[in-house]
Amino acid sequence: MTSSNAVAVYCGSSIGTEKAFSHAATSLGRALADANRPMVYGGGSKGIMGIVSGAVLERGGKVTGIVPYAMVAAGGEGEKASSQVNVVLDEAGREEIEHVVVDSMHERKVEMARRSAGFIGLPGGFGTFEEVLEVTTWTQLGIHNKPVVLLNVCSFFEPLRQLIDNGISYGFIKPISKSLIIFVDGPKERSEHESFNWGEAALKALNGWDRDAGDALFDWSARMEGRSTPLQST
Repeated sequence: MTSSNAVAVYCGSSIGTEKAFSHAATSLGRALADANRPMVYGGGSKGIMGIVSGAVLERGGKVTGIVPYAMVAAGGEGEKASSQVNVVLDEAGREEIEHVVVDSMHERKVEMARRSAGFIGLPGGFGTFEEVLEVTTWTQLGIHNKPVVLLNVCSFFEPLRQLIDNGISYGFIKPISKSLIIFVDGPKERSEHESFNWGEAALKALNGWDRDAGDALFDWSARMEGRSTPLQST
């Protein structure tokens, strides 16, 4: 898989119930732009997706949206609480976004991972959960060796941390694999989450991640005779 210094961001197409979610998205977008790290995401303009991508653009950063053709044809994913669409190519005010249209959700996820050196998760729904866990699994398997950072704004991802601990306790996850996901918790006082520099903390965690690729479960450079492997590790 081709790598760069770009960062894939997974997050919701809804805005959520806490102001701290929007603040964290803005903070992350600004930090990515200031660090000259391109952002790769799902291409939406509503909810947290729109906030983080907009913050990158406002700071002069580069944004690439990976969009399945079905969502373009249907008008987009849409804010969950409204009928507005949020995957529009060349949307007014967001023309600087480079859109890459693919055929399927699977291709979307592969393309996002291929273009990125690491992954950051903000609060979101089923899609966010699935994307975060899939790229974590790819690191565990050895398909790639890239960090996953979750911004635990208002303890949003705390149940996931507990789920991982349960998996370890019951023997389904190796203890060493707990480090595959880095949780950024922010201040102990929840009231401070609306002013905390989530972007700086996220990039610090991303840059500080160090893992021996030899811990991977499989060697994906191995090939069947006469066939090629779709995804190879970096």
